[in-house]
Amino acid sequence: MTRAVLSIGSNMGDRLAHLRSVVDGFGDRVVAVSPVYSTPPWGGVEQDDYLNAIVVVDDPELDCTEWLRRGQRLEQAADRVREVRWGARTLDVDVVWCAERVGDGFVAVRSTDPELTLPHPQAHRRAFVLVPWLDVAPDAVLEVDGRAQAVTDLLDELPVAERTGVRRTELSLLSGAGGSASCS
Repeated sequence: MTRAVLSIGSNMGDRLAHLRSVVDGFGDRVVAVSPVYSTPPWGGVEQDDYLNAIVVVDDPELDCTEWLRRGQRLEQAADRVREVRWGARTLDVDVVWCAERVGDGFVAVRSTDPELTLPHPQAHRRAFVLVPWLDVAPDAVLEVDGRAQAVTDLLDELPVAERTGVRRTELSLLSGAGGSASCS
């Protein structure tokens, strides 16, 4: 069994519908969904603001690469075009962290595969990933440069402008709900 933390974002078209398509697409594999945040673009490309969220998924049959492939299929269904690095997109689904179940807990998977580097090499620098992740997993830990660090500490290390640019909205990815599910 693997559990994965997926960072999802959209800044083109019906942004909320694109994000909801991820929750719908993963269905009963979803164990937690963060609130939706409005965030400025990251990476220096001029574009509209994003809606971002975290979705935590798990399944006894899937490995980390399969989470990536399923996310890419959802991006394709949303007509995602990859023309400009860090450019505007209808849907972005990133596997930020993935772990295998060992006994009663999970052990994070490390990968240097260029197709799926784990943990995500930029996650610790992105408040739009860290803030919603903490909503669903307040004790989350991320390995950075070979050292496990609390996500709360990583967020505290980011510039204030980076953190304050992540603004919680009233939007929800859960049908008929106004809040967030939590990690089990």
